[in-house]
Amino acid sequence: MLPTLQELKEGAVILIDKPYKWTSFDALRKIKIMTKAKIGHCGTLDPLATGLLICCTGELTKNISDYQRLPKEYTGIIHLGATTPTYDLESEPEDPRPYEHITKEEIMAAAAKYTGDIMQTPPIHSAIKKDGKRAYELARKGKDIVMDARPVTVGEFEVTAINLPEVHFRVTCSTGTYIRSLAHDFGQTLGCGGYLQELRRTLIGNFKADDALTPKQWQEYWFPGDTTPL
Repeated sequence: MLPTLQELKEGAVILIDKPYKWTSFDALRKIKIMTKAKIGHCGTLDPLATGLLICCTGELTKNISDYQRLPKEYTGIIHLGATTPTYDLESEPEDPRPYEHITKEEIMAAAAKYTGDIMQTPPIHSAIKKDGKRAYELARKGKDIVMDARPVTVGEFEVTAINLPEVHFRVTCSTGTYIRSLAHDFGQTLGCGGYLQELRRTLIGNFKADDALTPKQWQEYWFPGDTTPL
């Protein structure tokens, strides 16, 4: 059962399907404005990603850290043959390199290399704090930033389709894993570069994106007939 407005204000867990090019804060802000409820999310998504956001409201916001620790699943596309400064399409592709010679066997071997317990360096265009400021803020100012590698776990890195320069994938991973970094490192291992072309978060723990509603759908549920643009 979906929560009523009263249940939402008292404390509930809701699943939001974040639209493309929305920030996670955009999605929360729309829900907060329409419901006047206290709300917090349990892990952000990049603007160009879509999919599952778990959000806690009311008294249940105190449980946010419990959901943040849950493993996650993503599907998406890695584009081979170039890199971008942000490791995705937030910036323009550069440094084009040949990719046509890459074999299926090489692609599968690269995916295996990044499966299990690995050390991963987050993108400089990320929200991680360096010297008290967000790394992306420093990167946009042209500052030299050294990001520290940290341990993450990739439970599965499944290549679901190959249509070069596109490699479609499904990944399960621990919290703190950057799929953008995974795409970048994957391309570096293949020697042709790569960036994240498309990403969708499909699972957090046992919570499914298929059970989530977009902000517009939540508006239609709580306020039937309200056509106010979001």
